[in-house]
Amino acid sequence: EHAVDTFRGHGGILRMANALRAGISRRTLYAMRDEGVIDPLSRGLYRLSSMQDLAAPDLVTVAKRVPNGVVCLLSALDFHGLTTHVPHAVDLALVRGSEPPRIDYPPVNVYRFSGMAFSSGIDEVTIDSCQVRIYSPEKSIADAFKFRNRIGLDVALEALKNWRHRSRPDIDQLIKFARICRVERVIRPYVETVL
Repeated sequence: EHAVDTFRGHGGILRMANALRAGISRRTLYAMRDEGVIDPLSRGLYRLSSMQDLAAPDLVTVAKRVPNGVVCLLSALDFHGLTTHVPHAVDLALVRGSEPPRIDYPPVNVYRFSGMAFSSGIDEVTIDSCQVRIYSPEKSIADAFKFRNRIGLDVALEALKNWRHRSRPDIDQLIKFARICRVERVIRPYVETVL
C-alpha cells in the first residue's frame, strides 16, 4: 500500500532509483510487476497499471529517463501540431558533451546543442501528469531550418506554414530564435514569402 501511494504521489510513474530512495525495495517492485500492479515502460521505469492510458507514452518515458534533455525537432513540431509527419523516434536535444542516454525503448534520436541554442525557448508542459521539457513552436521551427538537411526542408516549410495560421504568430520570437540558431538569413526569405 505504501508503494502504491508513493507511485500515486509521483503521478503514477516512477523510476527504480526514485522508488528505492522512497523506501520501496527491489523485491517489492518486482513483486508488484509480477502481480500486474505496475507495468514497465522502459528499463527501470514503471507506471501503475490502474492509471488510464498515457496520451504520449514515448515523451513521458524519455522525459522521466532523461530529465536534462529537451524534446526537439520533429517530436516538438508534432506535439505543437505543426507537422503531418509522424515521428518514428523521440528527437531529444542534449547539451554538447553530456552522456548519451541508455534507453532501449522508445527509440531516441539525439541532437547536440550548445549555449543559447540549447537553453533558450524551453517550455515545461505537463503531459500525463509528468513535466516534459520541450522547445516552443518558434524555437522548433528555427531548429527545423537548422537541421533541414537531416529532417528535410519540406518539414521546416510545412511547420512554418502551419504556424502562420495560428491566431497570433510571434514573428519577432521566430526571428530571435533563428538568430540564436544562426539560420536567420536562411529563414527570413521563407517568412517573408509565407507571411
